[in-house]
Amino acid sequence: MRRSVILAAVAALAAACSTVYVAATASAAVACAPAWSSTAVYVKDNVASKGGNNYTAKWWTQGEDPVLKSGQWDVWVNNGACGGTTNPSPSTSPPTSPSASPSPSTSPTSSPTTSPTTPIPAGGLPKHALVGYLHASFANGSGYLRMADVPAEWDIINLAFGEPTSATSGDIQFRLCPATECPGVESEADFIAAIRAKRSAGKKVLLSIGGANGQVQLTTTAARDRFVSSVSAIIDKYGLDGVDIDFEGHSLSLNTGDTDFKNPTTPVIVNLISAVKSLKARYGAGFVLTMAPETFFVQLGYQYYGSGPWGGQDPRAGSYLPVIYALRGDLTVLHVQDYNSGSIMGLDNQYHSMGGADFHIAMTDMLLAGFPVAGNTANMFPALREDQIAFGAPSSVSAGNGYVAPAAVQEAVNCLVKGVSCGSYAPRSGTNPNFRGLMTWSINWDKYYGWEFKNSHKPFLNALG
Repeated sequence: MRRSVILAAVAALAAACSTVYVAATASAAVACAPAWSSTAVYVKDNVASKGGNNYTAKWWTQGEDPVLKSGQWDVWVNNGACGGTTNPSPSTSPPTSPSASPSPSTSPTSSPTTSPTTPIPAGGLPKHALVGYLHASFANGSGYLRMADVPAEWDIINLAFGEPTSATSGDIQFRLCPATECPGVESEADFIAAIRAKRSAGKKVLLSIGGANGQVQLTTTAARDRFVSSVSAIIDKYGLDGVDIDFEGHSLSLNTGDTDFKNPTTPVIVNLISAVKSLKARYGAGFVLTMAPETFFVQLGYQYYGSGPWGGQDPRAGSYLPVIYALRGDLTVLHVQDYNSGSIMGLDNQYHSMGGADFHIAMTDMLLAGFPVAGNTANMFPALREDQIAFGAPSSVSAGNGYVAPAAVQEAVNCLVKGVSCGSYAPRSGTNPNFRGLMTWSINWDKYYGWEFKNSHKPFLNALG
């Protein structure tokens, strides 16, 4: 998001083929499966044995000891004792890791064993919420804004950004903008106190992870686990309500042959789902999860998914869909960036472009109605709940490509909520009175332009009822 514009490019992707070892399944006689090997790759429903017990893998795993990783949120299920107390000897040729073939369960979970300092208390958002990003870790032409000075109209405040130490490390770090870069930045103690005050006032404060410059690729289970532990440390330190997943650029892409969004096999997809599931399990019902993908990674999936059946497509096309689908039960708000986007085909099979109400209506209607992925009516991406959907718009002409005046944004909302002012596009989703609201990049830019976004849209959202 937001510090650069993502351009859609078509690129061929080839993936090397390798054999995935399939361990023997447990028999009715409860014979011991081949012994677990730390170098082997196991996929969903593979069975291995250790210490006189058989274990079944829930999803793709390598190097995770089944004796240690068979708890409620772990990768292995303990099937109980098998044929005596001694395992058969392991194969002299253990299976090797495939280049691109992990196979998760539909809703994988993962596993740090630590508990949160304090579970996040459950609390509701307003029926129609205003969501904004606060430049907290970097300077920007709009100027720095202290947390304590963020106006009360903002219901969700996303701290931009938590970024990794390297693209594949999974080690997410967040630091306040240094004073040399951001004159007027508050102390860390004042920042934490201001977050506490916002939360006491009923606001949600989240760590936004990624952004245009923060590429996050969880290619291994080690990176997945480091992601969970490092993000948890930030949540605990600053006293946050949850996370916003703002993966852009090349953070997510689909490996060749990964064609079913309901059962993804690409490690970066599988491990992200698993990591977020772990965070949700750690913090409980109060954990707030939002996502801010670009249209290329979501709505473009109506036409193209991954590299396609014959290869040659951009493997990032639609790559957020398996993440959204797997986490749909945990998702608080999905607010796609309806900006910095090329033209995208809507459910009317017409291309829609930024610059007016029509683009917001057509893009949001796809999520409220559901759509066939890559045009395959047998492979439908199901509609999300109305209260899980908002859309993102730039707060000003300086905040991003695709700015439209407040009147056009509100025209789009009235169409989606009430079925009026829809122009030439007829929403397939009908009316959506529980539509969640509006997101903008950014709070800082809104301040710079005299709070046009906040002052126009918060009263409007409140008046929707």
